[in-house]
Amino acid sequence: MKKYLSWPMLAIVLFGVAPAVGATNSGTRAASSADLTGMPAVRERTQVDYEKYETRTTSKTYDSADAKNLYYVKPADRSQLYKQYAGNSDATVRTSRAETYRSELRRKYYLAHPFFQPLGGDFGSVTDLSYTMNSYDFSITGNTSDPSAKWNMGQFSIKEDFSYGITDRIAVMAMARFDISDYKFDWSLPDVPDDTMKDNGFNMFGLGAQWRFVDTTNWIATLSGYYQYQHDISNNAILDIKGGYKVGSSTIYGLARAWYVAFDGDSYGNGIVGTTDAGLESTIFLAYKTNVSDAFYAEGGLGIFSVLDEDWTLNFEGIFGYYDWHNQASLKAAIGWQPNDWFALNLYGKMAVYDSANGKDLALYATDTALDSPQFGDFVYVGSAHLDNYSEAVVGLQAIFSF
Repeated sequence: MKKYLSWPMLAIVLFGVAPAVGATNSGTRAASSADLTGMPAVRERTQVDYEKYETRTTSKTYDSADAKNLYYVKPADRSQLYKQYAGNSDATVRTSRAETYRSELRRKYYLAHPFFQPLGGDFGSVTDLSYTMNSYDFSITGNTSDPSAKWNMGQFSIKEDFSYGITDRIAVMAMARFDISDYKFDWSLPDVPDDTMKDNGFNMFGLGAQWRFVDTTNWIATLSGYYQYQHDISNNAILDIKGGYKVGSSTIYGLARAWYVAFDGDSYGNGIVGTTDAGLESTIFLAYKTNVSDAFYAEGGLGIFSVLDEDWTLNFEGIFGYYDWHNQASLKAAIGWQPNDWFALNLYGKMAVYDSANGKDLALYATDTALDSPQFGDFVYVGSAHLDNYSEAVVGLQAIFSF
């Protein structure tokens, strides 16, 4: 029993769970996703944040005074890639009058960079622990009692992206996500019990490839393609392109993503499967769209990644997305700590600042559990649900390795 599954209306119930982020780094979510580190999802409506990897830098010796401007320049040779920006090796320079000491900065390959990918023969790993929150209020019209309710979703996710560099420019990757989810329709009427459901399991698997087709002193760009399978929900094809310009110790970049989502059924939305007091299975389903077999999502945005000092980085990103039944604008911020060349921690948060779901009217359905009803077990129309106070946010921590 899951939420956000697509299902043939008035016949089969398939529920799944998940936003529309992302972000940049990972999973396709349909409808109101909840995984904002990454892209829209059918289960959590989390935008699969594919903030995949980073890039290189140029080789040269720097004085300490130049530290603020040092950043991703293209290295003269591959051995320089992991030596950028860490100044503890002292070089002595003699003059005729006295001895002068200066620190030479060491290059570092920043793993939290949005363009990071492993070099040829190396592996990369991004383990993402996140918590996603999604809620909205709705009032029902066309029903005798005209009740109102609040939809709440809380989801803890563990996502792993594992990649291997075939060459310095081309990498392949595999990904999987495990979700622990709680869903609730919190009804305002005192005599109506809340509808709740829990769902745990591996809900996403995927394969993909990434090509860093530009990497010069000033410019960098990557093209990525993925296939993702959302358990009991959909098959998804994703295309991701990023391009950045290096300015001092920062990279300013733009991104665009597109998803093609093929549903298992012909309807999708938020739903809960439960059991009545009589032991009968019952379902309530708030449909985003019905009589559809597929959907298209698209995102575009701007970001900036900056090296604050030797071990600390900062990343800001703004995204506007079209997710079939609604549009959303979101902001993301991340701070990274990288004490060495092979390990980094990246703490991030993302939230929707605008969503066109507010003010929309969706159709609400429920299964008929009256034993003497000719429609017993079928879905019946309950009423029109008017949405308001849509909210979506995610916080997460990424552990990134290169080896």
